Amino acid sequence: MNIRRILVAVIALLTAGFGSAQTGVSEREVLIGQVAAMTGPAAQLGQRMQAGMQAYFAQVNAQGGVNGRTIKLVARDDGYEPAKTVESLKALINDDKVFALAGTVGTPTGLAALPIVTAEKVPLVGMFTGAQALREPFNRNIFHVRASYFDETERIVQHLTTLGIKKIAVFYQNDAYGKAGLEGVERALAKRQMKPVATGTVERNSVDVAKALDAILKTEPEAVVQISAYKSCAAFIKEARAKSYGGQFFNVSFVGSQALANELGPAGQGVVISQVVPFPYVASSQIVRDYQQHMTATGDKNFDFSSMEGYLTARVLTEGLRRAGRALTRDGLIAGLESMREVNLGGFMVNYSAKNHMGSGFTDLTLIGRDGRFVR
Repeated sequence: MNIRRILVAVIALLTAGFGSAQTGVSEREVLIGQVAAMTGPAAQLGQRMQAGMQAYFAQVNAQGGVNGRTIKLVARDDGYEPAKTVESLKALINDDKVFALAGTVGTPTGLAALPIVTAEKVPLVGMFTGAQALREPFNRNIFHVRASYFDETERIVQHLTTLGIKKIAVFYQNDAYGKAGLEGVERALAKRQMKPVATGTVERNSVDVAKALDAILKTEPEAVVQISAYKSCAAFIKEARAKSYGGQFFNVSFVGSQALANELGPAGQGVVISQVVPFPYVASSQIVRDYQQHMTATGDKNFDFSSMEGYLTARVLTEGLRRAGRALTRDGLIAGLESMREVNLGGFMVNYSAKNHMGSGFTDLTLIGRDGRFVR
């Protein structure tokens, strides 16, 4: 009798330990959490990131899920405000009991999430940010899917200087995101023994660009590189054009390409945006064909770069889950992702290892055309 009681106690302890290792995992379902802006000036970024993830998860679930489990995405809105990120992330981990995280949006919000993700040892896949501070030092729990802002700004500066353009100004958001982009531009220019001719800032979630406009336009730059959200970038461009500024505007991908084009309307013609995902409008590769097919299946034919990034994030996470096997643990997911060496997702390469979670270095340049459509 005493032996039986001891055995029962041991089994209970083992079961409890196993359960804690399987947070967010049931026999038939795995919970994935997302913290992103769903409201406010950056809302389109979070909404479209989520749309892309859901499109792929719906396809996976329709085929029976991963290793017998469907994927459920639980999202919480942080409004692109770091304080709300902390609150929302804690709720996802402690209340919603998610297994892993995916598709966070922003640099300041990502930096706010970093200590929690590290302390709780929750894997996070696909941060919608290229900031170096979220890449260095190496963090075992974070897996990037996109190229860095250093990669994007190098591509932009390389293009501009190849054209002989030397008077380059920077308009940036006065926070960790904007400063990360500014550093990228400065590094790229320094490689060519150059510096920005002027800089100007705007506060996060604001469109008060008057001071930045004055500071930059008085130097008569040939081009302005913008590192901010779509509403403030659009406000700057419109006001600059109203003052007859005829130079070029370049943006990094985080601006939200389609959102920027929508905000600008006719004023968007000629604006250049660097990209970190394949061109989503032309089915020239298998990954884009899959993306368009799966988005259409959900009733969403509004293809764009942000949902494409969400789609890629979901593909990468799902492949990591598949490689982790049926006995799913967080350590198993990390090991599964780290086993993705030079994986070709139909035209988009992803590469991880135990010491490298960068994922991709892909960059491209696109242009807003006369009719608001994007061209390469």
